[in-house]
Parts: sequence; C-alpha cells; structure tokens
Amino acid sequence: MTTEPNPIDAGTAEPSPAAPAWRLWILLVWHPALGLPVDPVAVLGLDEGRQPAERVVRWVPLVYERVDPWRERLDETTTSDDIERWIAQSGGACSLEPADVPEGALGLTHAADLVLDELLAEVIPALPQRGDG
Repeated sequence: MTTEPNPIDAGTAEPSPAAPAWRLWILLVWHPALGLPVDPVAVLGLDEGRQPAERVVRWVPLVYERVDPWRERLDETTTSDDIERWIAQSGGACSLEPADVPEGALGLTHAADLVLDELLAEVIPALPQRGDG
C-alpha cells in the first residue's frame, strides 16, 4: 500500500473555501479627456460568505477629490444589493466593473491588493492625461 498523494489532487491547487464568495469590482469615475467613467479610483472587495459581508476597499493613491462620489456611496456595510443598485445607476460620473479574483490570492485583502497593483502598473499609465488641470 502506498501513501503517495493522488497526482490529480496534488496537481490542482484549490482556492480557499471562502474564495468563491469573494467578489471584486473596480470603482471608476469620469475621465474628462475620454468623456467616460473609466478612471479607476479604487478596488472594492466583498466576502459574501460572511454575515455581515466583509468589505475591503483599496484606494488608488493621490486621487483625493475624484473619489468623493464613491466615498459618499460607500458605508460600513456595503452589500451585494448596493452593488446591484450601483450597476443599474452606472453610466454617469461613476461606474464599476467586476474584476476577477487573481489566482493565488491568500485572502480578500490580498486579492484587492493584487487587482490594485495591476491597475497601477498597467491600466492607469495607459490612460491619457485627464485634461482637467
């Protein structure tokens, strides 16, 4: 009898049991030069497997005034109902887009940090100058 692990099981890394309940969104505001709400200002993460849902917000550095619309919307107990309402209201000065949970994320905070890192490294530098002074 051998005690070697099953090669199929050993080759598939399973996410944390909480990972399926994790949801991430990129919070966007109006970009004057593009005329669309495509300027990322934060990453919002919810763990809906907890009651009440755990929330993580990771703000893009140095966007002070631009995030005011999102600061007004977010409160301590953001729910999936809030997200659905915001999606329905998207298209004005604010919008939000779902983001995939990155592979290898160790927790909800780590997942949000990984998405923010990608925004800072790839997305934000590719946007044109805001043109609002």
